[in-house]
Amino acid sequence: MSTGESKSDILQGTLDLMVLRTLETMGPQHGFGLAKRIQQISGGALDLNQGTLYPALLRLEQRGWIRSRWGTSDANRRAKYYEITRKGRQQVEKESEEWSRTVAIMERFVRLAEED
Repeated sequence: MSTGESKSDILQGTLDLMVLRTLETMGPQHGFGLAKRIQQISGGALDLNQGTLYPALLRLEQRGWIRSRWGTSDANRRAKYYEITRKGRQQVEKESEEWSRTVAIMERFVRLAEED
């Protein structure tokens, strides 16, 4: 598996949680702001393109985890702003717990491999 495939697999499995958590902590954001914040938090390891981010935002909105409204950006341009809903906050809690369990399991496997 190439590095690119590995990176996209990880991203696809965690993008919803990253977006929801970012909206939870920062409040309403437009797509470009979300992408920049995720890139910043990842230390530049994740550079989301529109073809990745906007379908995720649409999916999250369809699930009722976020809502959108039109507004004006800092650059005085029309932009769609996204904010987390109550249902989205519940999802963040659920997915964070699942992620913590997954990390704990993977840490056991890594430690086991290091002991051999």
